[in-house]
Amino acid sequence: MKPLRILQVVTIMNRGGLETMLMNYYRQLDRDKIQFDFMVHRNEEGHYDKEILELGGRIYQMPQIRPGNYRRYFKVLDKFFLEHKEYQVVHSHINENSSFVLRAAKKAGIPGRIAHSHLSDLGIDKKLPFRLYARFHMKDNPTSYFACSKNAGQWLFGKKVTNSNLTVLNNAVNVKDFTFNEKARDKLREEFGLNNKLVIGHVGRFNKQKNHDFLIDIFKEIKEKNSNAVLLLIGEGLLKENIKIKVKKLNLDKDVRFLGVRNDIPELMQAMDVFLFPSLFEGLPVVLVEAQAAGLRCVASNTITSDSDVTGRVQYICLEDPPQVWADEILSGSFEHVDTSKDLRKSGYDSRYMVKWLIEYYSHFYQVAN
Repeated sequence: MKPLRILQVVTIMNRGGLETMLMNYYRQLDRDKIQFDFMVHRNEEGHYDKEILELGGRIYQMPQIRPGNYRRYFKVLDKFFLEHKEYQVVHSHINENSSFVLRAAKKAGIPGRIAHSHLSDLGIDKKLPFRLYARFHMKDNPTSYFACSKNAGQWLFGKKVTNSNLTVLNNAVNVKDFTFNEKARDKLREEFGLNNKLVIGHVGRFNKQKNHDFLIDIFKEIKEKNSNAVLLLIGEGLLKENIKIKVKKLNLDKDVRFLGVRNDIPELMQAMDVFLFPSLFEGLPVVLVEAQAAGLRCVASNTITSDSDVTGRVQYICLEDPPQVWADEILSGSFEHVDTSKDLRKSGYDSRYMVKWLIEYYSHFYQVAN
C-alpha cells in the first residue's frame, strides 16, 4: 500500500525555525504509511534537501512569489495541482502567501488546506501593501488554521479565527537529542578551547529580525564585566559581514566565534552556559524550545510571546533596556543545566509524541476524500 503524501509548502528548506520544526516531525513519521513532499520557492538547494530525498520525500521547485510575477505564478500553481492528483492535504507555511497556494488547491478540489502562521510580526516595509493584498485573499481558502502560538495566529488570521477555530501546533523538538549530557559538554568544550570560559550562545540567521547588532552590544558589556566570556554565533545571513566588522571594531574578534550553519546544534548547546535571544519579533521560536530542552537558562526579548517559556527557564527583558541591564541580568543568574525533558513532554513539545496527533489530523482528510 502506497503511503499518504502530504504537500508541505515552504520558501526553502534551510535550517530555519519552521523548517527545523517540519523536519522534527518528518523524522518521526512511519514513512511506509505517510510521506512529506515539499513545494519550495527558491532555485538553490536547501540545507535539508538531501535528507528529504533520502527519507523518500519529493521536492518541487516553483517560481518566487513577487509583485509583477503573480499571474505567471498562479498559472504554474494551477498546472501543478492539475498534474498532481495524489495530494489530499496541502500544508502551507509561507504566511500570507499561503492564500495563493490554498486558493489553487481549493480550485483543484483538495479537501485539506492548512494555512500555518509562524510569525507574530514582519514590521513595515515596501512589501507591506503586497502582504496585505495576499492576506485579503486568504478568506475561506484554508480549511484549517494553524499557528505556532496564539499571537502568531492572531497576527496572520485575525481575532475572529484565533478565538474560534485556530489550532496551535507546537514547535516540537526531539527532546531526547537535546537532553543534557555532561560528558558531551566536557568533550566539546575541550575541542573548542572553552574550558573555564563563560559561554554565551545564539542560533539564528543574520538578518534584522534576530537583532545581532544589539546582541553584540550586550556581549560587549558582558565581556567588560567577565573577561572569560565567549560568544558563539551559529547561522548565516546577509548581515553576517556587517556584524563581523562591528565585532572587529570593538576588539571582540578573539571572543566571538562565527560557527556558520551547523548540523550539531544539540551538542553545541551542551557546551553553552546561557542562551541569548534578543529578537525584534518571533512567532514561537523553535530554537528557544531547543535551548530549553538542552537545560539552558534563556534570556530573551519581551517581544517574544510568553508561551515560549514552557519550562520556566526563560527570562524576558525589555528591548528598550540598555545593554548594561541585559548584561547584569545574564551575569546574575545561574549557569547550571537542568533536565527539562518531563516539562517539555507534559507541555506537548516532544515531537516523538506530537507526531501521532498530526498523523491522525492529516489522515482525516484522506478519509473524507475517499
